[in-house]
Amino acid sequence: MAPLAGALLISLAGNRLSRRGAGIVATGSVVVAFAGALLSFFTMLGKPAHERSDLSTAWTWLGAGNFHAGMSVLVDPLSVFMMLVVSGVGALIVGYSIGYMHGEAEERRFFAYMALFVFSMLLLVESGNLLLLLAGWGMVGLCSYLLIGFNQERPAAVAAAKKAFVMNAIGDGTMALALFLLIQHTRTLDYATTFAQVGALDNNRWVVNLIALGLLGGAVAKSAQLPLQTWLPDAMEGPTPVSALIHAATMVTAGVYLIVRVHPLFEAAPKVQDLAAGLGAATLLLAGLIALVQTDIKRVIAYSTMSQIGYMFLGAGVGAYSNAMFHLMTHAFFKALLFLAAGIVIHALANEQDMRRMGGLGRLMPFTRWMFLIGSLALVGLIPFSGFFSKDSILAAALDRGWYGDVLFATGVAGAFLTGLYTFRMYWIVFGGQLSPFAREHAHPGHGEGPRTMLWPVGVLGLGALVAGWIQFAPFWHPVSDFLSVVAKPLAEPSGWQEFAASALAMGFGLAGIGVAWIYYGARRATAPRIAALQRVLEHKFYFDEAYDLAFYRASAAFARFLLRDVEAPLVHGTTAEIGDTAAFAARRLRNTQTGLLRTYALAMAGSLAVLAVVFVVVR
Repeated sequence: MAPLAGALLISLAGNRLSRRGAGIVATGSVVVAFAGALLSFFTMLGKPAHERSDLSTAWTWLGAGNFHAGMSVLVDPLSVFMMLVVSGVGALIVGYSIGYMHGEAEERRFFAYMALFVFSMLLLVESGNLLLLLAGWGMVGLCSYLLIGFNQERPAAVAAAKKAFVMNAIGDGTMALALFLLIQHTRTLDYATTFAQVGALDNNRWVVNLIALGLLGGAVAKSAQLPLQTWLPDAMEGPTPVSALIHAATMVTAGVYLIVRVHPLFEAAPKVQDLAAGLGAATLLLAGLIALVQTDIKRVIAYSTMSQIGYMFLGAGVGAYSNAMFHLMTHAFFKALLFLAAGIVIHALANEQDMRRMGGLGRLMPFTRWMFLIGSLALVGLIPFSGFFSKDSILAAALDRGWYGDVLFATGVAGAFLTGLYTFRMYWIVFGGQLSPFAREHAHPGHGEGPRTMLWPVGVLGLGALVAGWIQFAPFWHPVSDFLSVVAKPLAEPSGWQEFAASALAMGFGLAGIGVAWIYYGARRATAPRIAALQRVLEHKFYFDEAYDLAFYRASAAFARFLLRDVEAPLVHGTTAEIGDTAAFAARRLRNTQTGLLRTYALAMAGSLAVLAVVFVVVR
């Protein structure tokens, strides 16, 4: 409730609260939420594993017949894990925003949105039933719309916000339909009661599969996975802290959380669960390829987000739930680090995001360069950085799932090569080489790299990206898996040789990608090859936007024009005009009867009485 209170305080105080004060209130409210999450975590550790679930229902929120949904909060290992990630990383990002947004005319509105966003995400992960989860799900989508379109004067930002909202609404719709089916067949949306009746649903495979597909649709849309991935790169139109908050620890990871939370429903529909893993594998490969040709620094990081969430979907799809959540945590650190470090660069270069106008910034920004390097190495997954421990465990789990798992594993290893290539292409273009003319003109070495409110959160995230992965090192120690297995018992348990093989191959291919990037962009010993046809395909993002525009927008617009021309204009508008003309014609004719002569009126009255008399006699 603390972030909600912060949002309300900022909104109601208005101009009585300074712009910096609004940032402090928003940051403080998220810090309070993080303190509450820590308290819940340490309280939970003092209980036996089978007692680490506490469902609190304040009142019955909605009721219809024998269906009731309570205003319920669930505190269990999975929700506490997400509470720590969302509020912890969220507090760093909101604190960073104080320096980044300094001088903006609408700072108060921005921080009110940020606090409301964190509240919505916490509501989503703490919900005690699927209906309350759907409420948080929708509020997160609303807040993302408000934050992506924060710069309302820029048409591109408004268009990106609408695109994100519409694409997410598709997933919201499929998710709501799945909940309708659950209500019809189980009469409840409570987690425990629903999961207890999953066995009874096995008699109707269509229902189970449709429920799982509907939930997967919501997860795919929110997490920007194929085929509903096109909104996420455009969402970079929002301020950089928004990109970090939405694309690092919160909104885009909600789909992974949903699959893990309702895993019994997906396990009852194994083909749909396999589909989730396949979509994740396809997305990580597609996003990695598109990132190779991007020139906007934030878009490269955005496509890396799509790719890394693809790994999480792959993990959740093969039943490695704890591994997927562990990668969610480490990803929150190094992806927020990359976004915020990129924000320092953008802030120093007068909001320029085109990497072609950067270069040589490592000399002017040594701290940012080192932090960006740590984030890049963690993203590629090299030891001892955090991504190594979490991503490789997902690939190892895939090896434990038969031939389909082998295909997923091969895709994940190919994704590791692409990650090394596009990440260090970005790193050396931005920080390597000679200082570019644009950077020389706009960067100011004497002013430092940025305000302290921007630098210290980056330092904390850099430390997290460096050491957070050591919390779990399968198969030697695995406290995260032990903590979460009470809620979601894994289906895949890889052996030691599978762990070793996955780590060796993933690191080897990641280093190979870094080596290729060094040849073309670091040492510049060769010019990167360009195949015109492939270049066009990647620059047009495999033509997904064009296909959707043709299939949906243009078709709808053509149908609307047909209705306007052939239905609305002749029938609606034409009918209205004819009615008016008829009324005017009748009025003119009626006016002719108004002669002003008394004998004419007497004749009309006598004639009317005669007609009435005849009618009266006939009817009688």
